[in-house]
Amino acid sequence: MQNTIPLAERMRPTSLENYIGQKHIVGEGAILNNAIKSNLLPSIILWGPPGVGKTTLANIIAHQLKRPFYALSAINSGVKDIREVIDKAKGNGLFQQSNPILFIDEIHRFSKSQQDSLLGAVEKGTVTLIGATTENPSFEVISALLSRCQVYILKHLEKDDLLDMLDLAMRTDIVLKHKNIKIEENEALLRLSGGDGRKLLNVFELVVNTIGKDELVITNELVTSIVQQNIAVYDKAGENHYDIISAFIKSIRGSDPNAAVYWLARMIEGGEDPSFIARRLLILASEDIGNANPTALVIANNCFQAVNVIGFPESRIILAQTVTYLATSAKSNAAYMAIANAAQAVKDNGDLPVPLHLRNAPTKLMKDLGYGEDYKYAHSFTSNFINQEYLPEQLAGVKFYEPMNNARENEIRAYLKRLWGDKYNY
Repeated sequence: MQNTIPLAERMRPTSLENYIGQKHIVGEGAILNNAIKSNLLPSIILWGPPGVGKTTLANIIAHQLKRPFYALSAINSGVKDIREVIDKAKGNGLFQQSNPILFIDEIHRFSKSQQDSLLGAVEKGTVTLIGATTENPSFEVISALLSRCQVYILKHLEKDDLLDMLDLAMRTDIVLKHKNIKIEENEALLRLSGGDGRKLLNVFELVVNTIGKDELVITNELVTSIVQQNIAVYDKAGENHYDIISAFIKSIRGSDPNAAVYWLARMIEGGEDPSFIARRLLILASEDIGNANPTALVIANNCFQAVNVIGFPESRIILAQTVTYLATSAKSNAAYMAIANAAQAVKDNGDLPVPLHLRNAPTKLMKDLGYGEDYKYAHSFTSNFINQEYLPEQLAGVKFYEPMNNARENEIRAYLKRLWGDKYNY
């Protein structure tokens, strides 16, 4: 029975002493280690890439603190599931001092309403929340919940960590310890892992099982040849998913239609949801193409609508057409940078007052106070334009949008210069 359990699962540690990596937060004297030892654990968010031990760490914390442990996955849990767990936690709280731990995997996938449903229990201490996410919690976790949690960043495992993991597996695993395995070269294993411990053990187990012998010498050539034979394997719920979608997006951004179509085929053959692919193309059309070719967003949106109507296998053609169009389009991230720059100005300057001439004046009092008094209606002037300030006084003259050097945005730059003169002299 044990042989059917994946190696990565068999090797999942149950104590901090056997936990490999992340010494900056769980090593001796580190902040999270101290919190666990003192049993003063706050609600926390574990942020890091796949395969670095977020779920394992949550289980270890619950085990060492001897607290009830509830786990939900944001992929298949809703508000009803959250409320049921909180009700159970309240019941447990009647009979013991230690509050239960609620672990939510991929918490960034929870909607605002789902995250809102956690607030009361976290604030009152009914549960200690441990959320795991591969996405920046500043963008994916609502501020009210984030302010009640400590965020700990988990890093890709280092080379020594990965080698320690392999050594431990060969010495202690119920299957591998009975084999005579020698790792003569480890570069291919480490490269394929990408700092992901789970992926490392998966690749190692694939190599060992493919050879099927009790005597085995691991070389770079052996690992590469076996992995290439199994390259079609695509875990759309796991780490390979993130690697392939990253390669896909970067190939389109880099204007390589051949590579983009290849990674598209990898996802299609692996059974990826076509809507997921189409959504990513929609984002890319604005983030990486933008005003260099505004039609890109129209085509990406039509693609999204079409694949949801048609589905596989026919929608692969629509996806391929859209992918090759986007890959061969002029590129610009000016819109992406513009909103990022403007958002930073908001954070740096706070809530600056709206200039009086731009304010709405629905009441007599507001009119008497000068709201809207000096506003000039652009359509009343030649070329539907009049030079007036639209930014708060403290930001007058600041440029957030910087047109890129492509045919379409060169026209935009020239247009703005004709209207505004030196103010928009890029």
